[in-house]
Amino acid sequence: MDLLEKIDKRQAIVAIIGLGYVGLPLGMLFARAGFRVVGIDNNPERVSSLQEGHSYIPDVSEEEVRSALSPRENSAGGMGCFRATTDNEVLREADAVIVSVPTPLSKSKEPDLSYVVAATTEVAKRVHRGELVVLESTSYPGTTEELVLPQLSQGGFQAGRDFYLAFSPERIDPGRADWALENTPLCREAAACLYRTAVRQVVPVSSARTAEMVKLLENTFRAVNIGLVNEVAIMCDRLNIDVWEVIEAASSKPFGFLPFYPGPGLGGHCIPVDPLYLAWKLKTMDYHARFIELADQVNFGMPQYVLDKILLALNAEAKAIKGSKVLVLGVAYKRDVADTWESPALDVMLLLQERGAQLSYHDPYVPWVSQDGLELRSIALTTEALEQADCVVIVTDHHSYDWAWIVQHSHLVVDTRNATKGMAPGHARIVKL
Repeated sequence: MDLLEKIDKRQAIVAIIGLGYVGLPLGMLFARAGFRVVGIDNNPERVSSLQEGHSYIPDVSEEEVRSALSPRENSAGGMGCFRATTDNEVLREADAVIVSVPTPLSKSKEPDLSYVVAATTEVAKRVHRGELVVLESTSYPGTTEELVLPQLSQGGFQAGRDFYLAFSPERIDPGRADWALENTPLCREAAACLYRTAVRQVVPVSSARTAEMVKLLENTFRAVNIGLVNEVAIMCDRLNIDVWEVIEAASSKPFGFLPFYPGPGLGGHCIPVDPLYLAWKLKTMDYHARFIELADQVNFGMPQYVLDKILLALNAEAKAIKGSKVLVLGVAYKRDVADTWESPALDVMLLLQERGAQLSYHDPYVPWVSQDGLELRSIALTTEALEQADCVVIVTDHHSYDWAWIVQHSHLVVDTRNATKGMAPGHARIVKL
């Protein structure tokens, strides 16, 4: 039975390397589609948690994990189920392997593909005829052909003849219920056949390079526009104009305008990272991606801009930053998630700590912070905590916060998210980004 027939009959075994915020939802997706799925992760705690029916990804419920652990007969007579392991030997029995590992930046802002190389090395040791290998990890155009393909071909196998190779960019937006994984991955040939079993729409493109570039364009579009609106916020501040009012009015235009919103900086796994992968690749070809570099400079400077707003706000109260009690609300990189990856809140907090502020924070999703020189636990958000703070800084606008109550019991609020829109200051003085 060839691969396409196995896929059609849901008898293909799908292995997913990397069970993070992309890999785990992907595993659940294919298990629901009726495939036997093996998730591989080098973190034994993650594996143990999943095998016990627990989820560490907010967008994957424990009920979903427990359901996937129990084999269920699919429409083709196969048994859809999921299991997790640290053992790469299971790759020998896989018909399709999806590599979904992190692709971070180094401290010098260059691509760190060590996780992709390590995962591909394990696949290459066990690659076999008729197998499909898909790279889901976001990287620069050419990664699939220049890095993954040579490793898989070392034993004399040829892509397209002995095995299939494709790139499929994920489009996950953590915390959103209206746009989930099953909406639109891109893939080609055998990969398209596999993904059609589990997603609503497959968008084939001509090459892996094109698919890689599609993902980078999507995130570069967002990073550049966020950089633009962040600079507009700085300009409006100089001109004594409310940037939020400007954006709201501009949004009434029915064509030619798409609203983006300023904030304390960029966070997450994609937007701060992916455009720099593209810029790095172009540098190797003697081309400078000026829009990307400029947007990165603006976005990277926003935590310092927030600090400056806090300093000026405290100065207006005849208080120095050193020794002032500063309470930060929200440290996750975006609202309603528990992820602090590249969160600008951490940069703001580090700057406050360096200036001698008595720092505390509250986040309903992040019970503690232990990284980059910060060692803090989330405090209880009480009337007393708000009243004792010299300055309350809104960095992440979780929906669970009662902003009216927060403003009522605070003395000074620096709002970087327009969370207090339309709110009468009451007891607090409100300073916006």
